[in-house]
Amino acid sequence: MGAIADLPEPPYTAVIFSSIRTDGDHGYAVMGARMQELAKEQPGYLGYESAREDGLGITVSYWVDDAAARAWKQVSEHAIAQQRGSKVWYADYQVRVATVSRAYGPA
Repeated sequence: MGAIADLPEPPYTAVIFSSIRTDGDHGYAVMGARMQELAKEQPGYLGYESAREDGLGITVSYWVDDAAARAWKQVSEHAIAQQRGSKVWYADYQVRVATVSRAYGPA
């Protein structure tokens, strides 16, 4: 079971990645673990949350701002994973980028 990311007060940027996987692993688990570790090393990274149920996966990564999120997209090892994902791992996917302007939870 994952954890809810511990984030600062908004604003910050959320990159929402929704996906439907293809059958089989094809190296996905290893690359996914590597991407999590690599993202944590990037300037402006704040955290992530991820869940998968009934074939639908949603991963949200959080960044201090849009520039940090854009920089992550350009990291060469991440770009390789993106290419492999579109060719091998994902039957369908969407990426949505949003600015979080407010956030709240239990007091």
